[in-house]
Amino acid sequence: MRPSDVLDADAVRQWVDVCVRDLRALRAEIDGINVYPVADSDTGSNLLHTITAARDALSGRDVPDAGAALTTAADAAVRAAKGNSGIILSQVLRGMASSAAGSDALDGAALAAALRSADSAATSAVARPVAGTMLSVLHAVSTALDDRDGDTASGVAVLAAKTAAEALANTPNQLAALAVAGVVDAGGRGLVAVLDALVETLTGVRTPVPARTTPHARAGEEPSPRAWEVMYLLTVPDGGGNGTDTAGGLPALRRALSALGDSVTVAEAGEREYAIHVHCADIGAALEAGLDHGRPHRVRVEPLLTPGPAEPAVAAADRAVVAVVRGEALADLVGGEGTPVLVVDADGEPTTEDLLTLVTGTAATHVTVLAGGVRLTAAAERITGHPMLEDRDVVVVPCASPVQVLAALAVHDPGRRAGADVVAMAEAAAATRRGEVVVAAEDAITWVGRVAAGDVVGFIDGEVVLIESGDAGRRVERAATGVLDRMLAVGGELVTVLVGDGAPDGVADVLAEHLRAERPDVELVCYPGGQTDAVLLMGVE
Repeated sequence: MRPSDVLDADAVRQWVDVCVRDLRALRAEIDGINVYPVADSDTGSNLLHTITAARDALSGRDVPDAGAALTTAADAAVRAAKGNSGIILSQVLRGMASSAAGSDALDGAALAAALRSADSAATSAVARPVAGTMLSVLHAVSTALDDRDGDTASGVAVLAAKTAAEALANTPNQLAALAVAGVVDAGGRGLVAVLDALVETLTGVRTPVPARTTPHARAGEEPSPRAWEVMYLLTVPDGGGNGTDTAGGLPALRRALSALGDSVTVAEAGEREYAIHVHCADIGAALEAGLDHGRPHRVRVEPLLTPGPAEPAVAAADRAVVAVVRGEALADLVGGEGTPVLVVDADGEPTTEDLLTLVTGTAATHVTVLAGGVRLTAAAERITGHPMLEDRDVVVVPCASPVQVLAALAVHDPGRRAGADVVAMAEAAAATRRGEVVVAAEDAITWVGRVAAGDVVGFIDGEVVLIESGDAGRRVERAATGVLDRMLAVGGELVTVLVGDGAPDGVADVLAEHLRAERPDVELVCYPGGQTDAVLLMGVE
Protein backbone atom coordinates (compact mmCIF):
# COMPACT_ATOMS: atom_id res chain seq x y z
CA MET A 1 0.00 0.00 0.00
CA ARG A 2 1.38 3.37 -1.01
CA PRO A 3 1.59 6.01 1.73
CA SER A 4 0.12 9.36 0.69
CA ASP A 5 -0.14 12.84 2.17
CA VAL A 6 -3.51 13.44 0.54
CA LEU A 7 -6.72 11.45 0.33
CA ASP A 8 -7.41 11.18 -3.41
CA ALA A 9 -9.79 8.90 -5.28
CA ASP A 10 -7.40 5.92 -5.23
CA ALA A 11 -6.80 6.43 -1.51
CA VAL A 12 -10.56 6.46 -0.85
CA ARG A 13 -10.83 3.09 -2.61
CA GLN A 14 -7.93 1.69 -0.59
CA TRP A 15 -9.41 3.06 2.65
CA VAL A 16 -12.76 1.37 2.04
CA ASP A 17 -11.02 -1.88 1.09
CA VAL A 18 -9.04 -1.85 4.34
CA CYS A 19 -12.22 -1.06 6.30
CA VAL A 20 -13.88 -4.16 4.85
CA ARG A 21 -10.83 -6.30 5.66
CA ASP A 22 -10.55 -5.10 9.25
CA LEU A 23 -14.27 -5.04 10.07
CA ARG A 24 -14.50 -8.60 8.75
CA ALA A 25 -11.69 -9.60 11.12
CA LEU A 26 -13.32 -7.72 14.01
CA ARG A 27 -16.91 -8.71 13.33
CA ALA A 28 -17.13 -11.42 15.99
CA GLU A 29 -15.44 -9.24 18.59
CA ILE A 30 -17.72 -6.27 17.92
CA ASP A 31 -20.82 -8.46 17.84
CA GLY A 32 -19.71 -9.94 21.15
CA ILE A 33 -19.59 -6.60 22.98
CA ASN A 34 -22.87 -5.31 21.55
CA VAL A 35 -24.94 -4.57 24.67
CA TYR A 36 -26.51 -1.16 23.90
CA PRO A 37 -29.20 -0.20 23.02
CA VAL A 38 -30.11 -3.89 22.60
CA ALA A 39 -27.82 -6.85 23.22
CA ASP A 40 -28.61 -8.45 19.88
CA SER A 41 -25.00 -9.15 18.84
CA ASP A 42 -25.14 -7.67 15.35
CA THR A 43 -23.27 -4.35 15.40
CA GLY A 44 -20.12 -5.79 13.83
CA SER A 45 -22.16 -7.56 11.17
CA ASN A 46 -24.15 -4.40 10.41
CA LEU A 47 -21.01 -2.27 10.05
CA LEU A 48 -19.42 -4.84 7.76
CA HIS A 49 -22.55 -5.12 5.60
CA THR A 50 -22.73 -1.33 5.25
CA ILE A 51 -19.09 -0.74 4.34
CA THR A 52 -19.06 -3.74 1.98
CA ALA A 53 -21.79 -2.06 -0.05
CA ALA A 54 -19.60 1.04 -0.30
CA ARG A 55 -16.64 -1.04 -1.49
CA ASP A 56 -18.73 -2.85 -4.08
CA ALA A 57 -20.05 0.45 -5.45
CA LEU A 58 -16.50 1.73 -5.96
CA SER A 59 -15.20 -1.51 -7.45
CA GLY A 60 -14.49 -1.08 -11.15
CA ARG A 61 -16.17 2.32 -11.27
CA ASP A 62 -14.34 5.31 -12.73
CA VAL A 63 -14.53 8.19 -10.24
CA PRO A 64 -12.75 11.42 -11.18
CA ASP A 65 -11.78 12.71 -7.74
CA ALA A 66 -11.92 12.16 -4.00
CA GLY A 67 -15.24 13.97 -3.65
CA ALA A 68 -16.87 11.73 -6.26
CA ALA A 69 -15.38 8.60 -4.67
CA LEU A 70 -16.72 9.53 -1.23
CA THR A 71 -20.13 10.35 -2.72
CA THR A 72 -20.31 6.99 -4.49
CA ALA A 73 -19.34 5.17 -1.30
CA ALA A 74 -21.79 7.19 0.80
CA ASP A 75 -24.75 6.68 -1.53
CA ALA A 76 -24.25 2.92 -1.55
CA ALA A 77 -23.70 2.78 2.21
CA VAL A 78 -26.88 4.72 2.99
CA ARG A 79 -29.02 2.46 0.83
CA ALA A 80 -27.54 -0.74 2.23
CA ALA A 81 -27.12 0.42 5.84
CA LYS A 82 -28.20 -2.09 8.48
CA GLY A 83 -28.89 -1.22 12.08
CA ASN A 84 -28.30 1.98 13.96
CA SER A 85 -24.53 1.64 13.67
CA GLY A 86 -24.71 1.03 9.93
CA ILE A 87 -26.78 4.16 9.37
CA ILE A 88 -24.38 6.23 11.48
CA LEU A 89 -21.40 4.89 9.49
CA SER A 90 -23.20 5.75 6.26
CA GLN A 91 -23.71 9.28 7.54
CA VAL A 92 -20.01 9.54 8.38
CA LEU A 93 -19.32 8.89 4.70
CA ARG A 94 -22.11 11.22 3.60
CA GLY A 95 -20.81 14.06 5.77
CA MET A 96 -17.30 13.60 4.42
CA ALA A 97 -18.63 13.49 0.85
CA SER A 98 -20.59 16.70 1.36
CA SER A 99 -17.51 18.49 2.66
CA ALA A 100 -15.27 17.09 -0.11
CA ALA A 101 -17.65 17.70 -3.04
CA GLY A 102 -15.65 18.73 -6.14
CA SER A 103 -12.25 18.20 -4.47
CA ASP A 104 -9.56 16.29 -6.38
CA ALA A 105 -7.86 15.30 -3.14
CA LEU A 106 -8.09 16.16 0.56
CA ASP A 107 -5.08 17.64 2.30
CA GLY A 108 -4.85 17.89 6.07
CA ALA A 109 -7.18 20.87 6.45
CA ALA A 110 -9.74 19.43 4.05
CA LEU A 111 -9.65 16.00 5.73
CA ALA A 112 -10.15 17.62 9.14
CA ALA A 113 -13.10 19.58 7.76
CA ALA A 114 -14.54 16.41 6.24
CA LEU A 115 -14.39 14.55 9.55
CA ARG A 116 -16.01 17.48 11.33
CA SER A 117 -18.75 17.40 8.70
CA ALA A 118 -19.11 13.67 9.34
CA ASP A 119 -19.77 14.41 13.00
CA SER A 120 -22.48 16.94 12.13
CA ALA A 121 -24.18 14.66 9.62
CA ALA A 122 -24.20 11.61 11.90
CA THR A 123 -25.38 13.52 14.97
CA SER A 124 -28.20 15.29 13.13
CA ALA A 125 -29.50 11.95 11.81
CA VAL A 126 -30.10 10.56 15.30
CA ALA A 127 -33.21 11.74 17.14
CA ARG A 128 -31.50 11.68 20.54
CA PRO A 129 -27.72 11.24 20.66
CA VAL A 130 -26.55 9.36 23.75
CA ALA A 131 -23.23 9.85 25.53
CA GLY A 132 -21.03 6.76 25.53
CA THR A 133 -21.87 5.62 22.01
CA MET A 134 -20.37 5.73 18.53
CA LEU A 135 -21.52 9.36 18.28
CA SER A 136 -19.53 10.32 21.38
CA VAL A 137 -16.39 8.83 19.87
CA LEU A 138 -16.99 10.67 16.60
CA HIS A 139 -17.65 13.98 18.36
CA ALA A 140 -14.42 13.66 20.33
CA VAL A 141 -12.59 13.30 17.01
CA SER A 142 -14.34 16.35 15.58
CA THR A 143 -13.44 18.44 18.62
CA ALA A 144 -9.79 17.37 18.48
CA LEU A 145 -9.59 18.38 14.81
CA ASP A 146 -10.57 22.01 15.36
CA ASP A 147 -7.93 24.40 14.02
CA ARG A 148 -5.72 21.71 12.42
CA ASP A 149 -5.23 23.64 9.18
CA GLY A 150 -1.44 23.18 9.17
CA ASP A 151 -1.44 19.39 9.53
CA THR A 152 -0.88 16.89 6.74
CA ALA A 153 -3.64 14.43 5.87
CA SER A 154 -1.69 11.62 7.52
CA GLY A 155 -1.21 13.73 10.65
CA VAL A 156 -4.94 14.40 10.82
CA ALA A 157 -5.71 10.70 10.41
CA VAL A 158 -3.27 9.71 13.17
CA LEU A 159 -4.73 12.28 15.56
CA ALA A 160 -8.29 11.21 14.70
CA ALA A 161 -7.55 7.53 15.35
CA LYS A 162 -5.69 8.25 18.59
CA THR A 163 -8.51 10.48 19.87
CA ALA A 164 -11.13 7.92 18.90
CA ALA A 165 -9.33 5.17 20.79
CA GLU A 166 -9.16 7.34 23.91
CA ALA A 167 -12.83 8.30 23.62
CA LEU A 168 -13.76 4.64 23.13
CA ALA A 169 -11.98 3.69 26.36
CA ASN A 170 -14.09 6.30 28.18
CA THR A 171 -17.47 5.03 26.95
CA PRO A 172 -18.10 2.75 29.98
CA ASN A 173 -17.80 5.86 32.17
CA GLN A 174 -20.55 7.53 30.14
CA LEU A 175 -23.07 4.71 29.72
CA ALA A 176 -24.08 2.44 32.58
CA ALA A 177 -25.01 -0.49 30.33
CA LEU A 178 -21.41 -0.70 29.15
CA ALA A 179 -19.96 -0.42 32.65
CA VAL A 180 -22.21 -3.20 33.92
CA ALA A 181 -21.22 -5.52 31.06
CA GLY A 182 -17.55 -4.55 31.32
CA VAL A 183 -17.23 -3.60 27.65
CA VAL A 184 -16.69 -0.54 25.46
CA ASP A 185 -19.28 0.62 22.94
CA ALA A 186 -19.52 -1.74 19.97
CA GLY A 187 -20.26 0.96 17.39
CA GLY A 188 -17.42 3.06 18.75
CA ARG A 189 -15.08 0.09 18.39
CA GLY A 190 -16.08 -0.16 14.76
CA LEU A 191 -15.44 3.55 14.22
CA VAL A 192 -11.94 3.18 15.69
CA ALA A 193 -11.30 0.40 13.17
CA VAL A 194 -12.48 2.67 10.34
CA LEU A 195 -10.11 5.45 11.43
CA ASP A 196 -7.24 2.99 11.93
CA ALA A 197 -7.84 1.92 8.33
CA LEU A 198 -7.56 5.57 7.27
CA VAL A 199 -4.21 5.81 9.05
CA GLU A 200 -2.97 2.69 7.25
CA THR A 201 -4.12 4.08 3.90
CA LEU A 202 -2.27 7.37 4.38
CA THR A 203 0.85 6.17 6.23
CA GLY A 204 1.27 2.52 5.25
CA VAL A 205 1.40 1.59 8.96
CA ARG A 206 -1.14 -1.05 9.96
CA THR A 207 -2.81 -1.13 13.35
CA PRO A 208 -2.82 -4.75 14.54
CA VAL A 209 -6.24 -6.41 14.55
CA PRO A 210 -6.78 -9.23 17.09
CA ALA A 211 -6.66 -12.61 15.39
CA ARG A 212 -9.02 -14.32 17.85
CA THR A 213 -12.25 -12.90 19.15
CA THR A 214 -14.84 -14.13 21.61
CA PRO A 215 -18.48 -13.59 20.69
CA HIS A 216 -21.33 -13.92 23.14
CA ALA A 217 -22.17 -17.55 23.83
CA ARG A 218 -25.86 -18.33 23.47
CA ALA A 219 -27.29 -21.42 25.09
CA GLY A 220 -30.47 -22.73 26.60
CA GLU A 221 -33.84 -21.78 25.20
CA GLU A 222 -34.11 -19.91 21.94
CA PRO A 223 -34.80 -16.26 22.88
CA SER A 224 -38.02 -14.67 21.71
CA PRO A 225 -38.41 -11.23 20.12
CA ARG A 226 -38.95 -8.41 22.61
CA ALA A 227 -39.31 -5.83 19.88
CA TRP A 228 -38.30 -5.25 16.28
CA GLU A 229 -35.68 -3.33 14.38
CA VAL A 230 -37.53 -1.65 11.52
CA MET A 231 -35.57 -0.12 8.62
CA TYR A 232 -36.69 1.31 5.31
CA LEU A 233 -35.93 3.93 2.72
CA LEU A 234 -38.50 6.73 2.46
CA THR A 235 -39.02 8.75 -0.69
CA VAL A 236 -40.89 12.00 0.00
CA PRO A 237 -42.82 13.98 -2.63
CA ASP A 238 -41.63 17.26 -4.14
CA GLY A 239 -42.07 20.08 -1.64
CA GLY A 240 -42.29 17.63 1.27
CA GLY A 241 -46.00 16.80 1.09
CA ASN A 242 -48.27 16.18 4.07
CA GLY A 243 -46.54 18.92 6.00
CA THR A 244 -43.14 17.30 5.62
CA ASP A 245 -40.16 19.59 6.07
CA THR A 246 -37.50 17.84 3.99
CA ALA A 247 -34.82 20.39 4.82
CA GLY A 248 -35.42 19.89 8.51
CA GLY A 249 -35.10 16.12 8.37
CA LEU A 250 -38.82 15.23 8.73
CA PRO A 251 -39.29 16.42 12.32
CA ALA A 252 -42.89 15.17 12.45
CA LEU A 253 -41.73 11.68 11.45
CA ARG A 254 -39.00 11.76 14.09
CA ARG A 255 -41.60 12.60 16.73
CA ALA A 256 -43.95 9.85 15.55
CA LEU A 257 -41.21 7.21 15.58
CA SER A 258 -39.88 8.41 18.94
CA ALA A 259 -43.34 7.84 20.42
CA LEU A 260 -43.18 4.21 19.23
CA GLY A 261 -39.72 3.24 20.45
CA ASP A 262 -36.07 4.22 20.61
CA SER A 263 -32.88 4.32 18.51
CA VAL A 264 -34.66 6.56 16.01
CA THR A 265 -32.59 7.63 13.01
CA VAL A 266 -33.78 9.70 10.06
CA ALA A 267 -30.79 10.06 7.73
CA GLU A 268 -30.56 11.74 4.35
CA ALA A 269 -30.05 9.16 1.60
CA GLY A 270 -30.20 11.47 -1.42
CA GLU A 271 -32.55 13.99 -2.93
CA ARG A 272 -35.99 13.53 -1.31
CA GLU A 273 -34.92 10.21 0.15
CA TYR A 274 -34.23 9.21 3.76
CA ALA A 275 -33.01 6.10 5.55
CA ILE A 276 -35.31 5.32 8.49
CA HIS A 277 -34.45 3.21 11.53
CA VAL A 278 -36.33 2.52 14.77
CA HIS A 279 -36.50 -0.11 17.52
CA CYS A 280 -40.17 -0.62 18.38
CA ALA A 281 -42.82 -3.18 19.24
CA ASP A 282 -45.28 -2.23 16.48
CA ILE A 283 -43.96 -2.83 12.96
CA GLY A 284 -47.13 -1.66 11.29
CA ALA A 285 -47.17 1.64 13.17
CA ALA A 286 -43.56 2.34 12.14
CA LEU A 287 -44.46 1.81 8.49
CA GLU A 288 -47.67 3.85 8.79
CA ALA A 289 -45.64 6.73 10.19
CA GLY A 290 -43.53 6.62 7.04
CA LEU A 291 -46.61 6.43 4.81
CA ASP A 292 -47.81 9.70 6.31
CA HIS A 293 -44.76 11.41 4.79
CA GLY A 294 -43.91 9.53 1.62
CA ARG A 295 -43.32 6.09 0.11
CA PRO A 296 -41.49 3.49 2.22
CA HIS A 297 -39.56 0.90 0.23
CA ARG A 298 -36.74 -1.60 0.75
CA VAL A 299 -38.30 -2.46 4.11
CA ARG A 300 -36.25 -4.68 6.43
CA VAL A 301 -37.45 -6.00 9.77
CA GLU A 302 -35.33 -7.99 12.20
CA PRO A 303 -36.17 -9.26 15.69
CA LEU A 304 -34.54 -7.73 18.74
CA LEU A 305 -33.97 -10.75 20.93
CA THR A 306 -34.09 -10.87 24.68
CA PRO A 307 -31.00 -12.79 25.83
CA GLY A 308 -31.70 -16.35 26.89
CA PRO A 309 -31.22 -17.65 30.43
CA ALA A 310 -27.65 -18.81 29.80
CA GLU A 311 -26.43 -15.45 28.46
CA PRO A 312 -23.49 -14.77 30.79
CA ALA A 313 -21.92 -11.67 29.30
CA VAL A 314 -24.75 -9.17 29.58
CA ALA A 315 -25.90 -9.51 33.17
CA ALA A 316 -27.82 -6.34 34.05
CA ALA A 317 -27.50 -4.31 37.21
CA ASP A 318 -30.25 -5.22 39.66
CA ARG A 319 -31.67 -1.72 40.08
CA ALA A 320 -31.13 1.95 39.39
CA VAL A 321 -32.57 5.35 40.19
CA VAL A 322 -32.85 8.00 37.47
CA ALA A 323 -34.10 11.59 37.52
CA VAL A 324 -35.87 13.97 35.14
CA VAL A 325 -35.44 17.66 35.98
CA ARG A 326 -35.46 21.14 34.51
CA GLY A 327 -32.34 23.32 34.69
CA GLU A 328 -28.71 22.47 34.03
CA ALA A 329 -27.60 23.51 37.51
CA LEU A 330 -30.04 21.13 39.18
CA ALA A 331 -29.07 18.39 36.73
CA ASP A 332 -25.41 18.88 37.68
CA LEU A 333 -26.35 18.63 41.35
CA VAL A 334 -28.30 15.41 40.89
CA GLY A 335 -25.88 13.90 38.38
CA GLY A 336 -22.94 14.71 40.63
CA GLU A 337 -24.20 12.06 43.03
CA GLY A 338 -24.05 9.43 40.30
CA THR A 339 -27.72 9.47 39.35
CA PRO A 340 -28.42 9.33 35.60
CA VAL A 341 -30.40 12.47 34.80
CA LEU A 342 -32.40 13.82 31.87
CA VAL A 343 -32.55 17.61 31.50
CA VAL A 344 -35.75 19.05 30.05
CA ASP A 345 -36.25 22.58 28.70
CA ALA A 346 -38.10 25.02 30.93
CA ASP A 347 -41.43 24.78 29.09
CA GLY A 348 -40.96 21.44 27.37
CA GLU A 349 -41.71 17.83 28.13
CA PRO A 350 -39.46 14.81 27.63
CA THR A 351 -40.17 12.72 24.56
CA THR A 352 -40.92 9.03 24.80
CA GLU A 353 -37.52 8.25 23.32
CA ASP A 354 -35.79 10.55 25.83
CA LEU A 355 -37.34 8.60 28.67
CA LEU A 356 -36.83 5.17 27.11
CA THR A 357 -33.17 5.96 26.53
CA LEU A 358 -32.78 7.18 30.13
CA VAL A 359 -34.28 3.96 31.52
CA THR A 360 -32.64 1.46 29.17
CA GLY A 361 -29.27 3.19 29.48
CA THR A 362 -29.01 2.02 33.10
CA ALA A 363 -28.95 -1.69 32.15
CA ALA A 364 -31.04 -2.24 35.30
CA THR A 365 -34.02 -4.57 35.60
CA HIS A 366 -35.69 -2.38 38.27
CA VAL A 367 -35.65 1.36 37.61
CA THR A 368 -37.07 4.06 39.89
CA VAL A 369 -37.83 7.37 38.19
CA LEU A 370 -37.80 10.66 40.12
CA ALA A 371 -39.31 13.47 38.05
CA GLY A 372 -39.08 17.04 39.35
CA GLY A 373 -42.58 18.34 38.66
CA VAL A 374 -46.19 17.34 38.06
CA ARG A 375 -45.91 17.40 34.25
CA LEU A 376 -42.58 15.58 34.28
CA THR A 377 -44.01 12.92 36.59
CA ALA A 378 -47.02 12.44 34.30
CA ALA A 379 -44.72 12.08 31.27
CA ALA A 380 -42.64 9.47 33.10
CA GLU A 381 -45.72 7.51 34.15
CA ARG A 382 -46.89 7.30 30.53
CA ILE A 383 -43.88 5.19 29.51
CA THR A 384 -43.99 2.66 32.37
CA GLY A 385 -46.14 0.30 30.32
CA HIS A 386 -44.31 0.84 27.04
CA PRO A 387 -43.67 -2.41 25.12
CA MET A 388 -39.97 -1.57 24.89
CA LEU A 389 -39.79 -1.80 28.71
CA GLU A 390 -41.69 -5.04 29.20
CA ASP A 391 -38.57 -6.77 30.52
CA ARG A 392 -38.04 -4.05 33.15
CA ASP A 393 -39.87 -3.04 36.31
CA VAL A 394 -40.20 0.77 36.09
CA VAL A 395 -41.66 2.69 39.06
CA VAL A 396 -42.29 6.44 39.16
CA VAL A 397 -42.14 8.11 42.57
CA PRO A 398 -44.67 11.00 42.63
CA CYS A 399 -42.86 14.33 42.96
CA ALA A 400 -44.42 17.76 42.46
CA SER A 401 -41.18 19.72 42.89
CA PRO A 402 -37.43 19.26 42.46
CA VAL A 403 -37.01 19.63 46.23
CA GLN A 404 -38.97 16.40 46.62
CA VAL A 405 -36.60 14.70 44.18
CA LEU A 406 -33.68 15.76 46.39
CA ALA A 407 -35.48 14.49 49.49
CA ALA A 408 -36.10 11.12 47.86
CA LEU A 409 -32.49 10.79 46.73
CA ALA A 410 -31.31 11.61 50.25
CA VAL A 411 -32.95 8.45 51.63
CA HIS A 412 -32.16 6.17 48.68
CA ASP A 413 -30.31 3.09 49.93
CA PRO A 414 -29.07 0.53 47.35
CA GLY A 415 -28.66 -1.95 50.19
CA ARG A 416 -32.41 -2.12 50.84
CA ARG A 417 -34.81 -4.34 48.96
CA ALA A 418 -36.10 -2.58 45.86
CA GLY A 419 -39.69 -2.34 47.10
CA ALA A 420 -38.68 -1.02 50.50
CA ASP A 421 -36.39 1.53 48.91
CA VAL A 422 -39.16 2.83 46.64
CA VAL A 423 -41.48 3.16 49.64
CA ALA A 424 -38.82 5.07 51.59
CA MET A 425 -38.21 7.48 48.70
CA ALA A 426 -41.94 7.99 48.14
CA GLU A 427 -42.51 8.70 51.83
CA ALA A 428 -39.62 11.20 51.92
CA ALA A 429 -40.95 13.01 48.85
CA ALA A 430 -44.51 13.14 50.23
CA ALA A 431 -43.31 14.39 53.62
CA THR A 432 -41.43 17.32 52.08
CA ARG A 433 -43.55 20.47 52.03
CA ARG A 434 -42.83 22.60 48.99
CA GLY A 435 -42.76 26.34 48.60
CA GLU A 436 -42.26 28.60 45.60
CA VAL A 437 -41.52 32.26 45.08
CA VAL A 438 -42.39 33.49 41.59
CA VAL A 439 -42.71 36.80 39.80
CA ALA A 440 -46.18 37.23 38.28
CA ALA A 441 -46.12 37.56 34.50
CA GLU A 442 -49.62 39.07 34.29
CA ASP A 443 -52.50 40.41 36.37
CA ALA A 444 -54.60 37.82 38.19
CA ILE A 445 -57.11 37.30 40.96
CA THR A 446 -56.22 34.90 43.79
CA TRP A 447 -58.03 33.95 46.96
CA VAL A 448 -55.60 36.10 48.99
CA GLY A 449 -55.97 39.17 46.78
CA ARG A 450 -55.31 40.77 43.40
CA VAL A 451 -51.94 40.19 41.73
CA ALA A 452 -50.41 42.71 39.32
CA ALA A 453 -47.78 41.81 36.75
CA GLY A 454 -44.39 42.11 38.42
CA ASP A 455 -45.65 41.31 41.91
CA VAL A 456 -43.91 38.51 43.79
CA VAL A 457 -46.19 35.63 44.77
CA GLY A 458 -45.53 32.98 47.40
CA PHE A 459 -46.94 29.46 47.14
CA ILE A 460 -47.04 26.58 49.62
CA ASP A 461 -47.94 23.17 48.23
CA GLY A 462 -49.36 24.81 45.13
CA GLU A 463 -51.59 27.33 46.93
CA VAL A 464 -51.02 31.10 46.96
CA VAL A 465 -50.26 32.28 50.51
CA LEU A 466 -48.92 35.81 50.05
CA ILE A 467 -48.37 38.61 47.54
CA GLU A 468 -45.56 41.16 47.79
CA SER A 469 -45.58 44.41 45.81
CA GLY A 470 -43.85 47.74 46.27
CA ASP A 471 -40.06 48.03 46.58
CA ALA A 472 -38.64 45.89 43.77
CA GLY A 473 -35.35 45.38 45.60
CA ARG A 474 -36.87 43.84 48.73
CA ARG A 475 -40.09 42.14 47.70
CA VAL A 476 -38.40 38.84 46.76
CA GLU A 477 -36.70 38.77 50.15
CA ARG A 478 -39.95 39.58 51.96
CA ALA A 479 -41.81 36.91 50.02
CA ALA A 480 -39.08 34.34 50.64
CA THR A 481 -38.96 34.87 54.40
CA GLY A 482 -42.76 35.02 54.57
CA VAL A 483 -43.18 31.69 52.80
CA LEU A 484 -40.46 30.13 54.92
CA ASP A 485 -42.04 31.30 58.20
CA ARG A 486 -45.42 29.88 57.20
CA MET A 487 -43.89 26.54 56.23
CA LEU A 488 -41.94 26.25 59.48
CA ALA A 489 -44.95 27.19 61.59
CA VAL A 490 -46.04 23.54 61.52
CA GLY A 491 -42.55 22.22 62.18
CA GLY A 492 -39.43 21.30 60.28
CA GLU A 493 -35.75 20.58 60.79
CA LEU A 494 -34.20 21.02 57.33
CA VAL A 495 -34.84 23.68 54.67
CA THR A 496 -33.59 23.11 51.13
CA VAL A 497 -33.62 26.06 48.73
CA LEU A 498 -33.02 25.96 44.97
CA VAL A 499 -32.05 29.40 43.72
CA GLY A 500 -33.38 30.26 40.27
CA ASP A 501 -31.66 32.14 37.47
CA GLY A 502 -33.73 35.26 38.18
CA ALA A 503 -33.08 35.44 41.92
CA PRO A 504 -31.50 38.65 43.24
CA ASP A 505 -27.95 38.44 44.52
CA GLY A 506 -27.66 37.69 48.21
CA VAL A 507 -31.12 36.22 48.73
CA ALA A 508 -29.63 33.00 50.13
CA ASP A 509 -27.68 35.06 52.70
CA VAL A 510 -30.88 36.87 53.67
CA LEU A 511 -32.63 33.55 54.32
CA ALA A 512 -29.67 32.25 56.32
CA GLU A 513 -29.60 35.38 58.51
CA HIS A 514 -33.36 35.23 59.01
CA LEU A 515 -33.21 31.62 60.20
CA ARG A 516 -30.29 32.32 62.52
CA ALA A 517 -32.37 35.03 64.17
CA GLU A 518 -35.78 33.34 64.18
CA ARG A 519 -35.17 29.58 64.00
CA PRO A 520 -31.57 28.71 64.91
CA ASP A 521 -32.62 25.06 65.35
CA VAL A 522 -33.34 24.69 61.62
CA GLU A 523 -30.64 23.69 59.12
CA LEU A 524 -30.54 25.51 55.78
CA VAL A 525 -28.92 24.31 52.54
CA CYS A 526 -29.01 26.36 49.33
CA TYR A 527 -28.10 25.20 45.83
CA PRO A 528 -28.19 26.86 42.42
CA GLY A 529 -31.21 25.33 40.72
CA GLY A 530 -31.05 27.04 37.35
CA GLN A 531 -34.86 27.08 37.05
CA THR A 532 -36.44 29.96 35.13
CA ASP A 533 -40.08 29.54 36.18
CA ALA A 534 -39.51 30.28 39.89
CA VAL A 535 -37.18 32.66 41.67
CA LEU A 536 -36.87 30.22 44.57
CA LEU A 537 -38.00 26.65 45.23
CA MET A 538 -38.10 25.55 48.88
CA GLY A 539 -38.52 22.27 50.64
CA VAL A 540 -39.06 21.71 54.36
CA GLU A 541 -38.49 18.35 56.01
